Amino acid sequence: MSAIFHLAFNVTNLAQARAFYVDVLGCQEGRSTETWLDIDFFGHQLSLHLGDPWPTKNSGKVGEHLVPMPHFGAILELAEFTAVAAQLNAAKVAFVIAPTVRFAGEAGEQHTMFFLDPFGNPIEFKAFPDRSKVFAV
Repeated sequence: MSAIFHLAFNVTNLAQARAFYVDVLGCQEGRSTETWLDIDFFGHQLSLHLGDPWPTKNSGKVGEHLVPMPHFGAILELAEFTAVAAQLNAAKVAFVIAPTVRFAGEAGEQHTMFFLDPFGNPIEFKAFPDRSKVFAV
C-alpha cells in the first residue's frame, strides 16, 4: 500500500514558516491562503495553520534519551539525512538531539536527529542503513 501522510498543525507566522520549511529544509510550497500554508514535506503533506502550537515535553524515553513529544518527521535515505543535517547546521538551527546513530548493531539501527521549527514544533529525521528494517523487531 502506498499513501501520502497528511498532518495539520499550528504556527504563529506563515512567512517565518515558509522561510524555515522551504528555505532551510528545502521543501516545496503548495497551496496557501492568508491563514494556512501547504508544504510538500518529503512527499507528504503538511498544512501549517495560524494558531497556537501544540504543547510539547521531553517525555518520550528512547534508548538513553528523552525525546520531545509529540513530534513528527520523515525517514530519509542516508545521503538525504546527511544533506539535511548540513542544511540545518548552515542555518544555525540548534539540535535537541544532534545527528547520531542509535541502536547500533541491533535490528532497529538508525541515524536520528531532533530539532525544533521556529514555533517549537519538534521534528525528527531518521535514516536506516537498510530501509527494509524500519519495522524490524
